[in-house]
Amino acid sequence: MKKLLFAAVLVSGLAFGQTKKVVGSDVHWWGYKVAKTEASSHDGTVNVKSGNLIMKGNDVVGGSFVLDMTSINATDLSGEYQGKLNGHLKNGDFFEVEKFPNATFTITSVKNNSDKIFNKMVTGDLTVKGKTNSITFPAKISNSKGVVSLVSDKFPIDRQKFDVNYKSGAQDVFIKDDIDMLVKVTAK
Repeated sequence: MKKLLFAAVLVSGLAFGQTKKVVGSDVHWWGYKVAKTEASSHDGTVNVKSGNLIMKGNDVVGGSFVLDMTSINATDLSGEYQGKLNGHLKNGDFFEVEKFPNATFTITSVKNNSDKIFNKMVTGDLTVKGKTNSITFPAKISNSKGVVSLVSDKFPIDRQKFDVNYKSGAQDVFIKDDIDMLVKVTAK
C-alpha cells in the first residue's frame, strides 16, 4: 500500500510539475485621486506572505500567492500623513483588513506574448475581500540556474470588482476605479 501511495505521489508530481517557493517579492500599487482642480496619486507596497510557482520543464505553468493586506503601506508619504492613509486603506472604506487580512492570486494560465520584453501573458484568479475575479497581465518570466523570476509590466485592476468602492464616482473628488500594480517575484 505504501509503495502504491508513493508511486501515485511521484506520478502526480511529474504530471503537475515542480514547485518553486517564492523567496523574494515586491508588489507595488498606485491609486489615483481626481478633483475638479487637480489630480494626485499615492503609491505603496503590500507584502507577499507566501507563494510558489509551478514549473513544467523551464516554463511556469501555475502558482499561487498570499498577499498580507495588513502590510499595505503608502510609501509616497511619511509621518502622520502616512499613518492616516495607511489606517484608511486598512479600514472598511477600502480593504477591511481585520475581516480580510489576506488576498490571494492563483495563476490559471501562462501564454506566450509577442512583446519582446514582457514575453508572457499571465492569467489568474485574484481574490480580495472575498471577491474573486480573473485578471491578465503581461510579464517577463525567466529561469536561470534554478531561480525563476516573474516581473510584470504595470497593469490595472478595477477596485470596484472587489467591493473597494470608497469615493468611486463622487462629484467633487473621486478616486479612479483602476489601481495600477507592478509585481516582481523570485522563486527557487
